[in-house]
Amino acid sequence: MNFLQTIILAVIEGLTEFLPVSSTGHMIIASSFMGIASDPFVKLFTIVIQLGAILSVVVLYFKRFFKSLDFYFKLLVAFIPAAVFGLLLSDKIDELLESPLTVAVSLVIGGVILLFVDKWFNNPVIEREEDINYLTAFKIGFFQCLAMIPGVSRSGASIVGGMSLKLSRKAAAEFSFFLAVPTMFAATAKKLFDFYKEGHTITTQEIQLLAVGNIVAFIVALLAIKSFIGYLNKNGFRMFGWYRIIAGLIIIALIYSGHNLQII
Repeated sequence: MNFLQTIILAVIEGLTEFLPVSSTGHMIIASSFMGIASDPFVKLFTIVIQLGAILSVVVLYFKRFFKSLDFYFKLLVAFIPAAVFGLLLSDKIDELLESPLTVAVSLVIGGVILLFVDKWFNNPVIEREEDINYLTAFKIGFFQCLAMIPGVSRSGASIVGGMSLKLSRKAAAEFSFFLAVPTMFAATAKKLFDFYKEGHTITTQEIQLLAVGNIVAFIVALLAIKSFIGYLNKNGFRMFGWYRIIAGLIIIALIYSGHNLQII
């Protein structure tokens, strides 16, 4: 992986992390198109780079992180399912990270769901993220676990899950953003631990790639978050649904027409 490829992947991550289109899925497909070899560092990169984008939430919602301890307890409760399943399924997740076909199928299925989600869940009871109770937070945490399948979208799963539990689109989206902070910190720490436990080391150039990637992802995500919230409130999920379906079908067509999109 070179610096140009790093910047491209970081821009993709920053743009897609908070959209219901799967940032990891897009990075996997982009890596395939650019011919980036699948090695332990590349797998590490696809996880760690998300931390840069997630930190934009802390900056944009800085005051929210200092309002009450209750806020942190709710995030902790919502984070528990991902912590448990992440530890149990880490090896399987690594296998799925190498499969563009898995991404494509997930994109299509998720896209179909997004076409109808605004009609299914259009009578919210909880309008503010602050009004979410502990049980609801815990349930949203289970929905977030679906994103362990590449292509599902962490933000999409938790937002749709929140809406199914009577949250408004805005409340569900904001809680999804906040929940991403402990989730991605933990995922990054776990991935780094496993990386060194397996005997790998990070070179000076790889440290530079991680630094550049996180900085670019952070800046792009800062610009993307507010735009997404504004669009979501006015227009809902339908456009994202069609985008996922079209993208997924194109990838499937390329794979079955003989194009080698499998990460090698």
